[in-house]
Amino acid sequence: MRCAKKKQSVRKYICATCEATTTKRGHLCAPVIMDQTYSCEYCGKIESNIRHVCKPKVRHFNYTCETCGRVASKKSHLCNPQKI
Repeated sequence: MRCAKKKQSVRKYICATCEATTTKRGHLCAPVIMDQTYSCEYCGKIESNIRHVCKPKVRHFNYTCETCGRVASKKSHLCNPQKI
């Protein structure tokens, strides 16, 4: 009886600076795993940190949390909201 070979998935990387893609991490200046990225709806930058904040986004922040210091556009997104 033969054993079934396990398929290895190939990781794809994207450069956060120039948006080039490759399967070789070392070929990029700022590599990020593609399935862990998103494109900012405001500035279009490729980011791996979901908390990326760019200038147009800041204009929509109306509240700050007095407990942790986070900012948000809606009161309901914070535990202890204060109007900015």
